[in-house]
Amino acid sequence: MTVTLPTSKTKPTTDLAKQSILLYGVPKLGKSSFASQFPEAMFFECEPGLNHLEVFKVPTYSWEAFLEACKLLAKGDHNFKTLVIDTVDNAFKMCSDYVCAKHGIEYEGDMGHGKGWALVKNEWHRVLTRLASLPYGLILISHAVDKTIETRTGEYTKTTPSLPDRARNVVLGLVDIILYGDSVSRKDAAGNLVVDRVLRTKPHPTYEAGDRTGRLPEMLPLDYSAFNSAFSGTASNSTAQSPAPGKGPAASSSTPGSTPAGKAIKQ
Repeated sequence: MTVTLPTSKTKPTTDLAKQSILLYGVPKLGKSSFASQFPEAMFFECEPGLNHLEVFKVPTYSWEAFLEACKLLAKGDHNFKTLVIDTVDNAFKMCSDYVCAKHGIEYEGDMGHGKGWALVKNEWHRVLTRLASLPYGLILISHAVDKTIETRTGEYTKTTPSLPDRARNVVLGLVDIILYGDSVSRKDAAGNLVVDRVLRTKPHPTYEAGDRTGRLPEMLPLDYSAFNSAFSGTASNSTAQSPAPGKGPAASSSTPGSTPAGKAIKQ
């Protein structure tokens, strides 16, 4: 293998179909529906729940089936452009079960000196890195869980993907965008209570989110068209920000120390 030094800088990838995205939130929020609208999406169905959607899917209820699907996709003899793992939580459990069975143990901790944990993490990292290196978009869907974070001055609740830390750390380092699917309440012009489904995209003390591309607003509707427009830079400010900017909980700030609705920091 011959290695040469670069002679020019790489250009940022601006193709939405080639982004790696972690999308998490509460069940039934519409995460799978949102992911299904990405270009030529193909689902790794790691848990039941896609029957209401008309999608291309491969049932992958074991790590062996997951690996076989990965091999077929890597060959490139297909028209898919976006790969969706739904859910990545179940995919990791299958990975752990596979490694444990392969080494004749029931639990990762059954091997001394942390070897079991390392074997699972290495397998997880190997396969996800390979998927992310393919010339397709990658969307990892996860559930949300609230964790209590303790600091020297008190404690607060932070919403994060429900993956175990050893799996989540691999995923967070891999993806370009972390989207937190949330719901916020507001009153419409007639005074009626309306609940909007939104995506939060920027880091905040009380939830996990992030956008390496720098192309997304702090918050936008959980809607593929709005997301695509915001990413491509064709959305107006009023469309990109939130369903009702400046009204009610949807207008919560992501500056350090502030919290969205329902997220109180206890001193």
